[in-house]
Amino acid sequence: MPREEKKLDHREHIVLGMAAGMGAFLMFTVMNMFAKVLSDNHSVIEIAFYRNLIASVPFLIMIFAFGRREILVLRTKPTLVGLRAVIGTVSLTVTFAAYSLMPMADTTALLFTSSLFVPILSVIFLRESVGPYRWSAVAVGFAGVVIMSRPSGDVYTLGIAVALCAALMHAILQIILRYLGRYESPETVSFYFFVIGTFVTALALPFVAVTPTMAEVPLLFGCGLSGAAAQWLLSVAFKNAPAAIVTVFNYSGIVWATLFGWLIWNDWPLPAVMAGAAVVIASNILIIWRESRLGRISDARVRAKL
Repeated sequence: MPREEKKLDHREHIVLGMAAGMGAFLMFTVMNMFAKVLSDNHSVIEIAFYRNLIASVPFLIMIFAFGRREILVLRTKPTLVGLRAVIGTVSLTVTFAAYSLMPMADTTALLFTSSLFVPILSVIFLRESVGPYRWSAVAVGFAGVVIMSRPSGDVYTLGIAVALCAALMHAILQIILRYLGRYESPETVSFYFFVIGTFVTALALPFVAVTPTMAEVPLLFGCGLSGAAAQWLLSVAFKNAPAAIVTVFNYSGIVWATLFGWLIWNDWPLPAVMAGAAVVIASNILIIWRESRLGRISDARVRAKL
């Protein structure tokens, strides 16, 4: 009887983890939607500043109001935590720039290519061995990028280049987080990312800042709080469900991005974009399946978005 109760409890945790994962990727899309709306009148650097500043508030409340002082403790890799924060800030800014240049669904689909860069970077920096399955998935995935890059309508050349650059930086962050996760807690890494990112982007504010209107203030708060909510939901998801299951929900982002793009900008992805996105997603799922079989998949892949 006790064994049956334990199994039931485990199933309930997996359902909770799946629901939290779905909610997290919805919040990521909401954050990018707010950033895209704000980019009409504000620099992406300024948007990144407000996003980091507002997202750091819940952490400061946890630390000083609820006594979670352990979040402040850097165990062994302070320099790498700082480097991750700087690269993450640049990555966030470039990601917002990509969304400002292209429809949401197109950009989201291209950002999925970050997982295709990871095996290449793993060989270079982590000396990991990559077998024929993952190399084949990488090749197929980039074939999907070629399909998306040659749609039958407008070609967003600059947007595609910026999105692929953002995807490469996401992959670099995944590699850093894969290593950093052995030494520092996710909460600590994320907190210092928000704080350092706030100061880094603040350096450019005298040159790019535009005073927000009263109508834009809720959008700025929405951008920051949705990013913070995404992080909290991801922590719940990875606590209650296997990483391989949670990571698959990343691809629900294309649904949310298509919906927001249609409702707000009347954008609808071209058939070539959807076909290419399907190829990229299929190749990503193959990589996820292969890495979960090898026991190497981690939440770093998704935390790179933060």
